[in-house]
Amino acid sequence: MPLQQCQVHEEVKRKKKQKKLHITEADFMLANRRAARLEEIADHGRPVSFRHSLHKSKKLYDRKRLKAKGITSE
Repeated sequence: MPLQQCQVHEEVKRKKKQKKLHITEADFMLANRRAARLEEIADHGRPVSFRHSLHKSKKLYDRKRLKAKGITSE
């Protein structure tokens, strides 16, 4: 009897140690994004950003900026 109980106890320990890995769709997408970014950095030597804004000259006429300052054309 003690031998059987010992074997059952070891089997229970093995089952507790083994966790099944579940990869969700979100995990998959995150891994793909990260891999793509690392490839991009490897290709260009630095991170590439697509958010590029142009410099806006303060000398140009800008109605929105004039309104904010309280300047009117009157």
